[in-house]
Amino acid sequence: MMSIDGLGDLWDTLFGAQPDPPPLLVLITAAVALVVVSTRLPWRIARNAITIAHEGGHALVALLTGRKLRGIRLHSDTSGLTLSAGRPTGPGMILTLLAGYVAPPLVGLAGAWLLGGNRITLLLWVAVALLLAMLVMIRNAFGVVSLLVTGAVVLAVSWYATPQVQAAFAYAGVWFLLLGGVRPVVELQRLRSRGRMPASDADQLAGLTPFPAFFWVTFFALVNLVALVAGALLLAGPILTDAGITV
Repeated sequence: MMSIDGLGDLWDTLFGAQPDPPPLLVLITAAVALVVVSTRLPWRIARNAITIAHEGGHALVALLTGRKLRGIRLHSDTSGLTLSAGRPTGPGMILTLLAGYVAPPLVGLAGAWLLGGNRITLLLWVAVALLLAMLVMIRNAFGVVSLLVTGAVVLAVSWYATPQVQAAFAYAGVWFLLLGGVRPVVELQRLRSRGRMPASDADQLAGLTPFPAFFWVTFFALVNLVALVAGALLLAGPILTDAGITV
């Protein structure tokens, strides 16, 4: 059994604040995330993390609105599917559909808030906990492997890596969620304009509300851009303060 001193050390590790990261680290991780999001092959691989957040958003809101979650599937082409049971119309269904595309940048914004308080280790452990909770609802082999690999990497970094590596990993991940949440919305509208996504979240929302699908695509884009700006201000706060800029 863990001693009281051991529990105290674990508590301090989880909830204690780490030192401010070097401003250069914040800028470099932002640049790396931007390159990954804007480059074809890295984006194709890293997009799985966006899909995990997207489907996790659907699942969480489905549970919060009283729907019965049936399962989540993650596919190798970076698509995903979350199935829930309940009324096919009404606020619960609308909010569940609404949550997917806005989830990645909103998760990134929450991560930026934790990083703004220098809670780097806490952020990593919360990420592991969320991945484990989501794993219970995964219903296909690729999804299980994807979550296990992602969770193992985050856990290894949080447990074995130096504080500098933890900071770089956490900042890069949060920047990626903030920036990577914007591109799928652009891709969504491009595919919709070609008639290749007739059953997208936006089109399903259009069938449940008085507003057309393009309204919902625009809504996704605005929410994601606001989250990106707010998250960037949180992450770059120390740099702006050092430069004498008050936001």
